[in-house]
Amino acid sequence: MRNDTPATTTASAANRRGVAYICAAMVFFVANDALMKALGQDLGLAQMIFLRGLVTLALLLAVAHATGATRRWVRLADRPVLLRAVLDAVGTLLYLLSLMHLPLANATAINLSAPLIMALAAVLLLHERAGPSRWLAITAGFIGVLLVIQPRAAGFNAWALVCLAATFAHVARELCTRRIDPAVPSILITVASAIAVLAMAALALPLDGWRPLSALQLGQLALAATLLAGGYFCVVNSMRHGEMSVVAPFRYVGLLVAVLLGWVVWREAPNPLAWSGIALMVGSGLFLMLEGHVRRMLVAARP
Repeated sequence: MRNDTPATTTASAANRRGVAYICAAMVFFVANDALMKALGQDLGLAQMIFLRGLVTLALLLAVAHATGATRRWVRLADRPVLLRAVLDAVGTLLYLLSLMHLPLANATAINLSAPLIMALAAVLLLHERAGPSRWLAITAGFIGVLLVIQPRAAGFNAWALVCLAATFAHVARELCTRRIDPAVPSILITVASAIAVLAMAALALPLDGWRPLSALQLGQLALAATLLAGGYFCVVNSMRHGEMSVVAPFRYVGLLVAVLLGWVVWREAPNPLAWSGIALMVGSGLFLMLEGHVRRMLVAARP
């Protein structure tokens, strides 16, 4: 017989909302990636990022104004905020550049190796202690990354390394986020990133050129921007409503969505080696999340 306390019931409901938000976020992000990949067959990358960025920035500014965050716009000049924005822009451009040359599922899988890189960075840069099980999980995860990238397989696509570089940039972005003053509103941090991405795309436009686009393509870019902004919104809410240890594993829903969209739209599917690598990455990532949760509980229980 269950005897849930009000606190337990409230926590469970909050976690369910958090899981729903993170699942929605991953669907939005992968759908945005699929739209950009499809449009990239006819439009230049810098042009797409620039136009999508204009709409995304407008949406974010509207939210920032509605929440009163624009009254603190001077915090955009904080050095950690600026550095995070630059890292986000570099990671975004590298990821989208690689996405134009990789199957959607492979690019998503490589991008989802971020928890492994974060765990390694925590040991090497933040000096967190790591036992044999943690090192084994990190090693297995990176073997999985190699199986997805397949550096010695026939037909190896070097763009996989560009995608991995983008993931490293995004991990550096997350490490930088820890240095931002908690008083800086989250929406302003996101606005700073949107401005940096837009500026970098504008600088690349003369090199990439401008191609004519139809009203349909413009509408698709607006939809991509809306999906991207919606994804950001859902990620923030998932962290606010649910426990990270419960919510974070559901990021891998994005991989299932990417595999499905890749097969339906482009008839792409990971080969057996890549499937093995994906299984290793997901398993290692889930283990590291669980191990981190247990470690935090033990620390909190100490007198």
